[in-house]
Amino acid sequence: MTNAVDDDTSTLSDLHARYLVTKAAVHAAKALTSPGRKPEQRLETLMECHGSVLAARGPGSPLPFGQFRDALSGDLAQLLPAGVEPVDLKGLAVVDRDGQVTENAFDLDFEQRMLLHTLHKLHRATGVAGVREFREEVEQETVYQALSKQGIQSIYENGREDLIRTPAGHTDELAELRLPPSVADFYQEIPYGSTHQGWWYACPICYWPMRLVLRKSAGLLTGSARCWHTPHAEMGASYLFRPTTDGSAAALLPESRPDRPVGRESVLFPDLDVIPEPMPVDKHKALVRGVWRYTTVPGIPELALRDQLHQRGLAAELWPSLDAYDLRVTIPGIDKPFKVDVKDYTSATTLGSLIHAQEGDRGGAEWLVVPDYRAGQIPLLSEVCARYGMKAITASAFGEFVCARAGVKWA
Repeated sequence: MTNAVDDDTSTLSDLHARYLVTKAAVHAAKALTSPGRKPEQRLETLMECHGSVLAARGPGSPLPFGQFRDALSGDLAQLLPAGVEPVDLKGLAVVDRDGQVTENAFDLDFEQRMLLHTLHKLHRATGVAGVREFREEVEQETVYQALSKQGIQSIYENGREDLIRTPAGHTDELAELRLPPSVADFYQEIPYGSTHQGWWYACPICYWPMRLVLRKSAGLLTGSARCWHTPHAEMGASYLFRPTTDGSAAALLPESRPDRPVGRESVLFPDLDVIPEPMPVDKHKALVRGVWRYTTVPGIPELALRDQLHQRGLAAELWPSLDAYDLRVTIPGIDKPFKVDVKDYTSATTLGSLIHAQEGDRGGAEWLVVPDYRAGQIPLLSEVCARYGMKAITASAFGEFVCARAGVKWA
């Protein structure tokens, strides 16, 4: 594995430089794309972010403000100090053609922050990272700590499952969820990039508000609705619509989508036959993006695996011992349970570095499971997992494996 995080100071410095540059670029992109900001407010934020990048680059590496602006919609690696390996930042744009913050930029910012936060807690990043840099990551920990506060497994499971199954909805429905007030506060107004004429549409896979954009082609204005999570959009959560101007809801038409997989991957593949219905923005809320992305999204294969294994007569428990790891599968006649950690990272390099920093899974999981659409990450993850007695595998491959061990059919 390349660029694994270890105790080498220069490696930690490179990681911190990539983090600072990504953080500043994403913050600047939000200032550019968020509605309602005055031009002088946008400029002030951009100048602050430019200053942060200059600080990361050091006095011997100047960067004109115009080049900083251009890199936001071009190649983020241009902002890095000389000699720092770009890794995932190479060719990455922070603002896309529709004027939105790209998913990859958001994910890389969050994933780098989580890695540095872990290193900081392990006392392996002293001097390059401070607690205040991880305020947004702390909100993710706040969710888990609030759910586990009472120390009752059923309360934790119920709350975690509600966050996965209902990441958005009517305020009356959300009030019925089994969540403590501190977690319920993470449901906020429907994101501005997910509304059109006062309406929003839930992704048929994760049920979070889809991204809505308008584009003009050959003088004709058309609308696009796609899940903010690119793999979901590529699976089929992608639609077109004719924009309205009178406040009425637009009807979605499915875009062309790949054929449904056959064989083992067909078991966990979602049902996309039902077209999302419009829902009013009024009296509806959705989880903040970070909690949706790193609780709801990876939780989908967690629940799907548990449910499918149950249907085949296998014992599968989610989040045992208040989330020591994600899934425990036991098979009659086999004394040792299968302990699973499920991850959905955009950056396999960052995930591999996190495993390396923790010297395996902190909860004792021996299997690292990723969604089927992350199959391309398996070679890199297998290399780092092998160092710590772990195996990396896709969700469907794991389901097929344990079913074969139990003598039952997966697909």
